[in-house]
Amino acid sequence: MEKRESMVQKTAIVTGASSGFGLLITVELAKRGFLVYATMRNLEKSHHVTEAVPSADVLSRIQFEPLDVTNHDSIEQFKQFIKTLKRVDVLVNNAGYALGGFSEEITIDEYRAQFETNVFGTMAVTQTVLPTMRKQKSGTIINMSSISGLIGFPGISPYVASKHALEGYSESLRLELKPYGINVAIVQPGSFKTNIWTTGKQISERSLQETSPYYNYMEKIEAEMKAGEENLGEPQDVAELVASLAEKRKIKYLRYPVGKGVRNMMRLKKLVPWPTWESKFLKRLKI
Repeated sequence: MEKRESMVQKTAIVTGASSGFGLLITVELAKRGFLVYATMRNLEKSHHVTEAVPSADVLSRIQFEPLDVTNHDSIEQFKQFIKTLKRVDVLVNNAGYALGGFSEEITIDEYRAQFETNVFGTMAVTQTVLPTMRKQKSGTIINMSSISGLIGFPGISPYVASKHALEGYSESLRLELKPYGINVAIVQPGSFKTNIWTTGKQISERSLQETSPYYNYMEKIEAEMKAGEENLGEPQDVAELVASLAEKRKIKYLRYPVGKGVRNMMRLKKLVPWPTWESKFLKRLKI
């Protein structure tokens, strides 16, 4: 039975595949023999993926599909597409962006938009594949979280809150789906050289204005991030971790942190009393 299953080409779906981790994960899965459905809001950006593919053979295993995870009609159309597939082995919920700014100056609509993509989008896409995975009694769902899913940082509370919500959702989802043979895993990257912190990050205009009471604080956060750029990890490491999880029949753990210093930082957060953690954090920012 296992031999027969190994001969069947596995199918993977990746959301937000036009750039960053999504692009690299798409290519890495295709290199490993998966048939990958690379989804993105704008198919005109698919050339970013094709330009990164090393060979025609790998490209033949990538198919592009339109999907806006925040749009109901798009989700419904994608649901109909899923019904045409014989199986779905892997779903990588990668679509997302980062919203920065200080809480007082971020509108509730901006918070909602952050959650629509990072949380509700993940939930909606997951619901489209679950009937197929449940019927086949197998499958793997990998949710792309962040170190921000366990550790709060000033100036990016919408992103942090959305990733904390994703962590809780994923924890419950894993317990719900385990009896049906479906894996759920969370990948938690630290800081990497991707466009989520350049073109992918949006900062509330109010926090960028010199009249903002938080302007100096924001400047110090930006300076700290810029100073740490030389220590950013290589995104390919994340792609390879995701692909290795996708290849596993059973995934032992729920959370998979990746990146320089990420494990140590998470360990410290658990061990150090909050007053000490808070003091050291603010002292580093010279607040």
